[in-house]
Amino acid sequence: MAYSKKVMDHFENPRNLGKMDDADGVGEVGNAKCGDIMKIYLKINDGIITDVKFNTFGCASAIATSSMATELIKGQKVEDALELSNKAVVEALDGLPPAKIHCSVLAEEAVKAAIADYYTKNGIELDPAIFGSCSGGCDHCDHCG
Repeated sequence: MAYSKKVMDHFENPRNLGKMDDADGVGEVGNAKCGDIMKIYLKINDGIITDVKFNTFGCASAIATSSMATELIKGQKVEDALELSNKAVVEALDGLPPAKIHCSVLAEEAVKAAIADYYTKNGIELDPAIFGSCSGGCDHCDHCG
């Protein structure tokens, strides 16, 4: 399985790695079939993501997509971060092998789950058009099947 230089760089030198004890929003998603678990922590000030951290248990693609997703949303408005797609993460990493695309989906879901947690903690209604009927924890999703 060939990985791009960017995937290897984000795997070997992950950005924003770590835990955030005073996070305003925390999202954790996982996939039992492949064993990947992603946890994203957000610090939000005046609607802007001022800091973001992640912890990921998984393969090189899972770590790289988590790292890239945090880079893409840091400094962004919360509303803009909600528009982060797995496709944008894959493109920013110069591609992923087809069997690893599900990792980018988990990264997108982890960001949404962290924002959903922030919204819930702050009494902001979750828009079904963005979050579906899901409360933000997307453990029910089956990407590896």
